[in-house]
Amino acid sequence: MHQLMVSRRQRGFTLLEMLVTLIVLGLLIIGLNRGVWTGLRIWGTQTRQIGTVAELDSAARLLRTLIGGIPLLPGTAANPGSPPRALSFSGTADQLAFVANMPTGLGGARLADIILALRNGRLILLWKQHRHEQSGAVAADVETELLRGVVRLELGYWPTIGATIDANPTATWLSKWDSPAVPQLIRIRLTFGTGDSRSWPDLIVAPTLASPDM
Repeated sequence: MHQLMVSRRQRGFTLLEMLVTLIVLGLLIIGLNRGVWTGLRIWGTQTRQIGTVAELDSAARLLRTLIGGIPLLPGTAANPGSPPRALSFSGTADQLAFVANMPTGLGGARLADIILALRNGRLILLWKQHRHEQSGAVAADVETELLRGVVRLELGYWPTIGATIDANPTATWLSKWDSPAVPQLIRIRLTFGTGDSRSWPDLIVAPTLASPDM
């Protein structure tokens, strides 16, 4: 009897032992696959979130740089008691047009006529080189896309201290600005589509007017 048991052991695993081994191996493979799939999914989500945050931060920094460095109209600095005036500035609830120093990408900047607007769900900057002299030649507009998937652009303007705005006797955000004086604050509010996880806190910029690079 003892010799029979030894003989069976020498023959190898039984069918039942093989089935149990295969089942355990299959469960291990399934567990590893789910672990890898979950890890890849988490990694992909984190990558998208990082890219989204970087995109929003880049757009906000560019707008803050442009609006925060709007050049002064020549001669304005000589009248410290008067409201600051820009070379060109006008705004509505959904569009802002102004002159500012546009970065060239080579470490410098040049004066440009800039329009911030929303076109077909895209937040864009339309700009062309600012020309001081009157000329028949018109530079072609350059379009720079900042963000996609934007449902609404809402702009607000806070009155400049000392500026006369009859339509706004009490200080509140205005939806339109047509005064030659630059507003004290500019608010940029963006709304994204339903299901879009991106968040854009109101960007409020105080123009720091400077002498233009003439």
